[in-house]
Amino acid sequence: MAEQQRMVRLGDLAHARSGDKGNSANIGVVANDDVSFQWLRSHLTEAAVAAYLDPLEIGRVRRYELPHLRAFNFVIEKALAGGASRSLRLDTQGKSLGMALLELRLPALESLASSNTAETTR
Repeated sequence: MAEQQRMVRLGDLAHARSGDKGNSANIGVVANDDVSFQWLRSHLTEAAVAAYLDPLEIGRVRRYELPHLRAFNFVIEKALAGGASRSLRLDTQGKSLGMALLELRLPALESLASSNTAETTR
């Protein structure tokens, strides 16, 4: 029998806001509390964000920590297909990227494993 792993939506641990700067997008992620921030430090990595956004054919993802704000800023290069004035995408300024990222599922915090926010996957 396959072992089950509890998963949690990023949106249950944090809030996000996104925008554009030329052909790059940035996503600010603010943790709801100190426990979530500390856990996200090791789980919400550049690699995890890059893998999740990979279908958009993005460039490099860089993460900047803002610990006093319990926040991260992700800069995603080549995320906007040329930028607001060049792109033919519906979301030329990357405003929906933050909301999309909040749907990312991550292995659940142990303290969340028994809460309603965690879900089981196989």
